[in-house]
Amino acid sequence: MNLKDLRDEVFEANLRLVDEHLVILAWGNASGIDRDQGVFLIKPSGVSYAELEPGRLVAVDLDGKVAEGTLNPSSDTATHLELYKAWPEIGGIVHTHSTYAASFAQACRPIPCYGTTHCDFCPGDIPCVRALTKEEVEEAYEKNTGTAIIEDYKNNNRSPVEYPGVILSRHGPFTWGKNAHKAVENAVILERLAQMALLTRRINPEIGPIPEHILNKHHMRKHGPNAYYGQKCANSI
Repeated sequence: MNLKDLRDEVFEANLRLVDEHLVILAWGNASGIDRDQGVFLIKPSGVSYAELEPGRLVAVDLDGKVAEGTLNPSSDTATHLELYKAWPEIGGIVHTHSTYAASFAQACRPIPCYGTTHCDFCPGDIPCVRALTKEEVEEAYEKNTGTAIIEDYKNNNRSPVEYPGVILSRHGPFTWGKNAHKAVENAVILERLAQMALLTRRINPEIGPIPEHILNKHHMRKHGPNAYYGQKCANSI
């Protein structure tokens, strides 16, 4: 993909966040990377979606320097950068403050896996990454947001392919995928799962997690080596 096509993709991904009611005002961002050229495109900081144009996206290299563009990149750029450097299998990242997912994040609780809809997304609770320490915030807040996510995945032996999104304590959700469009799709799913989990708990406060044998069946039939969900194409992030 050339940089112009990537610019169009990332622009469309950002606008879809509005269409899917995941962002308001300037609360969020989507990015996409061209690994051959070693740059990613991201929404400019503080620019409302109503004012966004493809040419206003900012190109950032893998040293974190602006490679193309006249505006400041998103304040979350360093988080995106850390995730891109750690996980070469991802090609797009989304951050929002969507209502239900951010509510779980503010409560510092993972999004529990209660049913098969959730199992199709990931094989367990959607992780809630720890809040940053005072020192981490003062040192490099956005960079350390990314390293906290990466640390959580390493410590818990999670794959970014199997778990294509998290919530960060006191903050909100981050999702990713093979490209910016897939990252947006995962943000849509994560928000809906958060909403369903909240309603499920409200209906039955005593509900427990979905039985493991049902969880495994539904996840593996879509994502496992012998997956049979959908047509004959790769199931990927």
